[in-house]
Amino acid sequence: MMSTNLPPKALPEILPVFPLTGALLLPGTRLPLHIFEPRYRNLVEDALQVDGVFGMIQPVVPGRDNRPLLGAERETPELYKIGCAGYIEQWEKQPDGRFAIELRGLNRFRAETELPLFRGYRRLKADYSPFPDNPLDPGWKCNREALLKALEEYCKAHGLKTQLDQLKEFTDLELVNLLAVALPFHPAEKQALLEAPSLSDRNAVLLDLFTLGAGPDTSDSEAPKRTLN
Repeated sequence: MMSTNLPPKALPEILPVFPLTGALLLPGTRLPLHIFEPRYRNLVEDALQVDGVFGMIQPVVPGRDNRPLLGAERETPELYKIGCAGYIEQWEKQPDGRFAIELRGLNRFRAETELPLFRGYRRLKADYSPFPDNPLDPGWKCNREALLKALEEYCKAHGLKTQLDQLKEFTDLELVNLLAVALPFHPAEKQALLEAPSLSDRNAVLLDLFTLGAGPDTSDSEAPKRTLN
């Protein structure tokens, strides 16, 4: 049975991070993760002892897949400077020590400096000030008709199935973030969506990706593949 946590009262300056190719967390979105590597089990255990917060960030050079290789725990690949902090909203520890968690996005951050490894996982000094992501504006509007038309053409070009009528229940803010997170963009394209300064900028990046016919990301991930349905 899943346990539930409340949102933290503040974001930590020293932020544990989980580097993962192709996993996009945005403020307000949820990211399901299956945690099986010992170092990231440690990260989740330690986070749950305090505020439940850690950050998602991508390596600059995409991993061919996200399966740990022998000796991978000693590797420290270069990371992008921008990631997103979230808190463990729901979690369940499996009998074999693995965790199933849902991470809820809170605020983007800029990585300032990196601290020494702690219990095998990486930690950064995080600066949240460049990204005033909270509170999100639920009344923000986009050109919904143009976005959905571009989405439909993109899905047809890539053989993706979606039921556009089911997207009506989402606000414009939720729609833009859902599409950014759920569609199989290349890791560099996901990073561009993350780093877009505002929702309007993120919407513009989405439209560009749809128009240019960006190719799907074929890398594996500890996060399950998502589809729009």
